[in-house]
Amino acid sequence: MSLVLRNLQRVVALRRAPLRRGVEAARAALGVRAFDLALVCVDDARMRRLNRRYRGRDRPTDVLAFPFHEGLPAGQLPRPERAEDRSLGDIVLDVELVRRHCGPGEDFYGALTVTATHGLCHLLGFTHRTEAEWREMLQKEMQVLEELGRRTGVRLQPLSRDLF
Repeated sequence: MSLVLRNLQRVVALRRAPLRRGVEAARAALGVRAFDLALVCVDDARMRRLNRRYRGRDRPTDVLAFPFHEGLPAGQLPRPERAEDRSLGDIVLDVELVRRHCGPGEDFYGALTVTATHGLCHLLGFTHRTEAEWREMLQKEMQVLEELGRRTGVRLQPLSRDLF
């Protein structure tokens, strides 16, 4: 199914092709290519507004995930009954924040892929509110990123590796 990629920011120059390749590889590794996905790239100001509105936190964050199938048990794929329900949801990436967190010489598109993978895991019901949930999500992120490494030769680290 489709991956819709929208760039709603002008702060960071963004090439869509490497981002699309990384996210498509993550979707394949998770086994969710049969589902539609929207990926929206924003700046700090827009992400701050979204984070304040939806999470009550008045600061930007690197990723927000809005699942189409709410309440999905962690790691379980949705089982849509109708074609119009074949969406995973929306992922919003703060590319300005991700760029700022990249160290000198660090792969920006790799960092965006890691951040999008974290969002994909949230769309599949993974959370990190408790240490047990975090460990489960970290394990899934590591599994996906290891698969990406096998496919692309790039070694990526999970976004949630230092949460607890």
